[in-house]
Amino acid sequence: MIQTNETFAIIGGGIAGLTAGIALSQKGIKTTIFEAAPEVKPVGAGIVLAANAMLAYRKLGIDTDIIPLGKQLSGFDILSSGGKLITRTDTTFLSVDGAPDNFTIHRAVLHNVLLSKIPATPIHTNKRLRSFEQMENEIVLHFEDGTTHATTYLIAADGIHSPVRKLLLPESTPRYAGYTCWRAVVNTARFNEAGSSETWGAKGRFGIAPLADDKVYWFACINAQQNDVTMRGFKVADLQKEFVSYHQDIQTLLAQTPDEALIWSDIIDLRPLQHFAFGNILLIGDAAHATTPNMGQGACQGIEDAIVLADELAKHKTAPEAFLGFEKRRLARTRNITNTSWVLGRMAQMENALLCRLRNTFMRSLPEKFKQTQVRKVLKVDF
Repeated sequence: MIQTNETFAIIGGGIAGLTAGIALSQKGIKTTIFEAAPEVKPVGAGIVLAANAMLAYRKLGIDTDIIPLGKQLSGFDILSSGGKLITRTDTTFLSVDGAPDNFTIHRAVLHNVLLSKIPATPIHTNKRLRSFEQMENEIVLHFEDGTTHATTYLIAADGIHSPVRKLLLPESTPRYAGYTCWRAVVNTARFNEAGSSETWGAKGRFGIAPLADDKVYWFACINAQQNDVTMRGFKVADLQKEFVSYHQDIQTLLAQTPDEALIWSDIIDLRPLQHFAFGNILLIGDAAHATTPNMGQGACQGIEDAIVLADELAKHKTAPEAFLGFEKRRLARTRNITNTSWVLGRMAQMENALLCRLRNTFMRSLPEKFKQTQVRKVLKVDF
C-alpha cells in the first residue's frame, strides 16, 4: 500500500480527474487537483454513459446519486437520411451485472455530482501547467501564474491537449478525423419516450439522445477541412440547409435550437500510445487515449481508468509499480476502442451515395446476436 507521506497531484478537473480523485480517496489516498480553468465550472452538452461506466460508478457507490438525474434509454437506432431503419440495438438487455446501459445525462449535471463527492480534496483553479521538473524524490509543477507545487506522483488527466503528455511525448499530437461537429441541448418533450439514434446520410450524420427533464441532446457531423472558417461560423440556419433532405425529426430539433446553444468543434483523437506510465507520472483519460465519439466510449474509458488505477494502487507497494500495472491492464483495451471508433467514424461519414446504400444493406443483414456480442465485448471490463 502507498505510504501516507507520499503525495499525489492530479492535473485536470474533468470527468476523468474528478472520478480518479474520488476513487483514490476511497482507498485512503489523498490527492490535490489542479484545474487550468478559472473555476471548476460544469459545461458542455449531453453525454451517453454505457454500462461499463455505470458499473464503475456503482463500484464507487455513487451511481444512486447519478441515476435519478439522467435517463436510461431502451434502444439505439441507426437510420437512413429519410428515416428508414438501418439497424436497431435493444440496449435494455445490455446491462452489465445490473448496471444500466445507454444512460444519458447532461455533462454539467454529472460534473456537479462528482464535485460533491470529493469535498475533502483540494481543487485549485486557474492553474495551467507550464512545465514540471523531476527531482530525486519529487516532481515540481510550474504553473503559468508563477506558482509551484511539489508532489511525489503526478496523474495527468488534462485532456487531449495535455501539457503533461506534450512534455513527455512531444511527437504525440491530436489527429483530425476528417469531420467537424456541432452539439446542442434543446428543451422539448417530443422525444421523451424515444431511444437514442443516429441518422447516416451522404450529407452528414445527425445524432439524437433524450435527456431527463424534457431535454434532448443532439449532434451533427459534416466532413470538412480542419479548422474550416466557414464551418466555424455556422448558425442553425446553415445546418438546416445542410440537412434539409433529412427526416422530419431533425428538422424539428433544428427549428427549436437557438444559435447561442450551439457548441462547435472538430473531431480529433490520439494515435494509440505505447505507454501510459512514465516512472512517477501516469497519463489517464483523454490525455492517454482520446478517442473519436463514435462508440460513446471517450468519457467511459476515463471513468474505467479511475477504478483500475485505484485498484492497482491498493495492491502494490509503490506507485510506479501500480502505474505499470495500470498500463498493462489498459493499453490493449483502449487501443482497440480507439481504432474501432476511428473505423466506425469513416463508415458513418461516407459521402458516396452508392457506397452508403451498400453499407446500409450490409448493416441490415447483420444478425442481432452478432451485434449484441460485439457490444458486450466493449461493455465487459476487468474490474
